[in-house]
Amino acid sequence: MPPRAKITKEMVIDAAFEVARAEGGETINARTVSQKLGCSTQPVMYHFAKIEDLKKATYEKVGWFHTEYLMKGHSQQTVMLGIGLNYIRFAVEEPNLFRFLFQSGFAAENSLLEMIDSRELEPVISAMQEAMGFDLKQKKEIFVTLAMFAHGYASLIANNGLEFDERVVAVHLERVYRGAVLGNAD
Repeated sequence: MPPRAKITKEMVIDAAFEVARAEGGETINARTVSQKLGCSTQPVMYHFAKIEDLKKATYEKVGWFHTEYLMKGHSQQTVMLGIGLNYIRFAVEEPNLFRFLFQSGFAAENSLLEMIDSRELEPVISAMQEAMGFDLKQKKEIFVTLAMFAHGYASLIANNGLEFDERVVAVHLERVYRGAVLGNAD
């Protein structure tokens, strides 16, 4: 008889990620993850005695996936608008992951201001610093303004409250961005 394939902790997290992606973060449990892996629940419970710990590890993986998603496909001069559009596109293309990230209560930060200083956002803030001529405080102010607007749009879309029209969203993001920049130019 061939030896059993070893189920690693990373494999369990990857399977939980796929469960969250397909069905939502609230469906992550030993049974759904083990079904995704094609094994018993024992390897899942071996690596994660508490499902809450598995959800937290999956949340972190989704957070890094989201950060990478935000950073793709925009030029230096439109980095803020690109990040804003990607944030909203993420809600369109990955609504279950969006809801898990932003509406599940797993965020370690309690406010947007705490989130700005999180390590997951370091690449985003760095990209902004390179693209704009403002100091760090001003960049964070601009980011908060744009993030609040983009999050509202994305939440409505992810929860089926609004149809996504990229042209309209891009115009609105541009207006908010210009207003935030003008408000911080003083």
